[in-house]
Amino acid sequence: MKHRVFSGMRPTGRLHLGHLVGALDNWVRMQDTHECIFGIVDWHALTSEYQDVEKVHRNVVEIAIDWFAAGLDPEKSIVMIQSQVPQHAELHLLFSMIIPVPWLERVPTYKEQQQQLKDKDLSTYGFLGYPLLQAADILVYKADTVPVGEDQVSHIELCREVARRFNNFYGPVFPEPQAELTKAPKLPGTDGRKMSKSYGNEIQLSEDPNSVRQKVLTMVTDPARVRRNDPGNPDLCPVFDLHRVFSDEEAQKWAAEGCRTAGIGCIDCKKRLLEALIPVIEPLHTRRIALEKDIPGLKEILFEGSRKARVLAEQTLDEVRQAMRIKYTR
Repeated sequence: MKHRVFSGMRPTGRLHLGHLVGALDNWVRMQDTHECIFGIVDWHALTSEYQDVEKVHRNVVEIAIDWFAAGLDPEKSIVMIQSQVPQHAELHLLFSMIIPVPWLERVPTYKEQQQQLKDKDLSTYGFLGYPLLQAADILVYKADTVPVGEDQVSHIELCREVARRFNNFYGPVFPEPQAELTKAPKLPGTDGRKMSKSYGNEIQLSEDPNSVRQKVLTMVTDPARVRRNDPGNPDLCPVFDLHRVFSDEEAQKWAAEGCRTAGIGCIDCKKRLLEALIPVIEPLHTRRIALEKDIPGLKEILFEGSRKARVLAEQTLDEVRQAMRIKYTR
């Protein structure tokens, strides 16, 4: 029997290469070995973007296009929209009755996000309860496995504690899901900082090859290489970090040696990177163009995926209501 997986992304805009190597590539592989449910978690987006709901609505479609272009297959996985499965909200509400507030306040990302997003008023229950809603997202499908990066491990541990506390009160309903660490490679943006939409330094999956070429050719490199004949250190170069992810071993060796000896220039290094990067981006761009021509069809896939998700989620909620003695009959 295949293990069941749940994972999701907030619809905050078009995805970039960091999302591809950090999550999507892994999701596509898991489709053949696990029973997968992937959610566009729009309620989570509202915890910080509640003042700009139009953007959230628009981004649901954008993220779906990127997912399908990257290889998610609705014939293999359930792809759904969180807000179209109201059982997520019901389970979140029921969990909120039994989970102490300090459990939520101690989640590391709670204070970190408040500090990073000082321009937003995040003193809301929705933002505090974000990890509890995330637990409901996972447990409503009784997922065994949750692929996450290291920064989300504390959220999965809370999810396990929620399942344990519920089971102790009402009987064994939920499994305790395991985090499957996704080792995301270091992926710098065009300015050398971590690739992020908030920095405006990303290479989007939707970009055409010419745009990708322009961005790569203007990327920052090792600051020690002021002139063409200055030797550099590939370990300090953002371009070489991308080589590590996308180029084969021979190209990496060529780039590293050429950098250290000043045998190649930075433009030579960038052009060699593009030889590996463009074949990754170009098919995504082509598939995205095709998907954009049938938005109604794409939405129908999401609605059908959400319908399938509701069936599974309702089975769990029926058990929960019985366990909590709130299932009433005439």
